[in-house]
Amino acid sequence: MADFLNETPSTESKRCERAFLIGVQTAKMPEGEAAELLVELEELVENLHLTVVGHELVNLRRPTPATLLGSGKTNELIAAAKALGADLIVFDDTLSPAQQRNWEELSELAVIDREEVILDIFADRAHTREAVLQVALARMQYSLPRLTRAWTHLSRQRGKGGLGGEGETQLEQDRRLVNDRIVRLKRELLEVQKQRGVQRHKRQRVPVPTASIVGYTNAGKSSLLNKLTGAHVLAEDKLFATLDPTTRQLLLRGNQKLLVTDTVGFIRRLPHGLVEAFKATLEETVVADFLIHVLDVTNPNVDKHHATTLGVLGELGAADKTIVTAFNKVDAASAADLRRARQLAPDALFISAHTGQGLDTLENRILELIADTFATSELLVPHDRYDVIARLHELGHIQEQEHRDDGVFIRGRFPPSQNGFFGPFVAK
Repeated sequence: MADFLNETPSTESKRCERAFLIGVQTAKMPEGEAAELLVELEELVENLHLTVVGHELVNLRRPTPATLLGSGKTNELIAAAKALGADLIVFDDTLSPAQQRNWEELSELAVIDREEVILDIFADRAHTREAVLQVALARMQYSLPRLTRAWTHLSRQRGKGGLGGEGETQLEQDRRLVNDRIVRLKRELLEVQKQRGVQRHKRQRVPVPTASIVGYTNAGKSSLLNKLTGAHVLAEDKLFATLDPTTRQLLLRGNQKLLVTDTVGFIRRLPHGLVEAFKATLEETVVADFLIHVLDVTNPNVDKHHATTLGVLGELGAADKTIVTAFNKVDAASAADLRRARQLAPDALFISAHTGQGLDTLENRILELIADTFATSELLVPHDRYDVIARLHELGHIQEQEHRDDGVFIRGRFPPSQNGFFGPFVAK
């Protein structure tokens, strides 16, 4: 079996470059939601450098086990896709392995679903060892029940400019080997997670307040990190521009330090396997002191993006974190956009990572949260204990420092976990 981390196609007998999209509106979905998701799917597919030649929205009353949509509608859509010259059909819904296989046999085209599209985008954007392992694990778990498909996974088919396939020559994959690979990936990922834990422990030995930037993909999280900290994180106008978490130090007023982490963006119908696989990356949100939830105020589906992010945070066990909601891109917002945002989150801030508008207000809110977490203490340190003074500067935020006859008076905010260290120096 080819190594899923380093595989390359041996032939280019067929290339998949023209996609026909199918959206599914069920009775359980709010009216119009499937149409919105279909627009989002088109952007996802275009991120794979594919050309969308057509799409159709299907109202589904009752799913059928064999093909989800029923034989008549299935044949109609296959004919429409072929008439447009499509060589790939993409479903904006989850297909079971059997349904996927049946569609491929009936159409003689590659057939994938939203989950496989997102997996492939994540594979393209992963750079660190941890992210590569996480994606590989999610793809393996997705592929395991689909080993008998007529078409192999897109990771084997994609050339530089599109998708190509090796057909049934790849079906010699052995289920036992795939399971062995999953075990090895989990073992390697566990080692990477341990290394990350060591790094985090080192940071916590010098406890600086931490914040994680979360939000829907393409809301401007990386742009905000860059604007706040002067970092140079990749920030492009496309979905999942960056997957790897980046932590930078932000120096606030009064020499207050804050560690800020940019996290992977969320999306509706994020594959559950990816949520599981990316917990090591997203666990930064769980250990942060508070979260900055960034929303694109100009996006017409901002309310759904808001709900999606909160839902994923709930899955991660971070729903009870203190959250600062910030509507980004106000420099491009209309009056209607702003009214809708205020109704959605009345206490939210309005900022622009592009122009810097509102970032002073965001800084004020951050300082307030830090003040609530770190209690203010007054200390008197003997003149011969400058090692203590240096440590206090590392531990927290010094608001005032004054040399007196009996020692150095310090007023500042320090984490409660360090009470044992600075307790003996508390001013009487």
